[in-house]
Amino acid sequence: MAEKTIALITGANKGIGLETARQLGAQGMTVLIGARDVAKGEQAAAVLKGEGITAYPIPLDVTDTASIAAAARNVEAQFGKLDILINNAGVYPDGGMPVSHLSDDQWGQAFETNVFGLIRTSQAFLPLLRKSESGRIVNLTSILGSLTLSADPKSPVGGYTGTGAAYAVSKAAVNMYTVHLAAELKDTPIKVNAAHPGWVKTDMGGGAAPMEIVDGAKTSVHLATLPADGPTGSYTHLGDTLPW
Repeated sequence: MAEKTIALITGANKGIGLETARQLGAQGMTVLIGARDVAKGEQAAAVLKGEGITAYPIPLDVTDTASIAAAARNVEAQFGKLDILINNAGVYPDGGMPVSHLSDDQWGQAFETNVFGLIRTSQAFLPLLRKSESGRIVNLTSILGSLTLSADPKSPVGGYTGTGAAYAVSKAAVNMYTVHLAAELKDTPIKVNAAHPGWVKTDMGGGAAPMEIVDGAKTSVHLATLPADGPTGSYTHLGDTLPW
């Protein structure tokens, strides 16, 4: 019997993260539900188990180095490897404020979770991903992190430039980290790609968002299941390449 693919999704107790776990689990993978709140992680895993998916909660707070290290030890002890890491956890602390009014705390929140947490998690799990025959890292980013589109007032996101800056700048940093990590790992089986899920109806995206959660997970799932000849170091949305 073929060995099961093990996928860890951070921030997976709700929204896009939970739906990503659901779609990967439906493909027969074992999905690990990374969640800061242990009870919410257990509840999400129970929901997926009720749908016939093999799911386990993993306590994981990406802003806490000790929590990340404990999660890595946990995964190693239970599974011995990791095939897919989806860095899905993220925050939007801007509150619609213009860039010049953002506080140190708001900048700090954006970078602590969206950038430093993502980097710490990737580094902690990289040894386990190296044990996979086809490791995949998917970094959740945003089209708002595109310098090209943000600088163009005629682009779909040009009208948003000036607000949401802490989130957008943090996602631009995620994009650059993706490029660098992909370059470092280019001669290994591990692929590293950045996924823009779209503007999705989640707690973060709000009810006015045009995309449903089921569609918001599709880009992450696609990049998590790339074949050996698939891209690395890419920035995509539903199969389309975005400008950096």
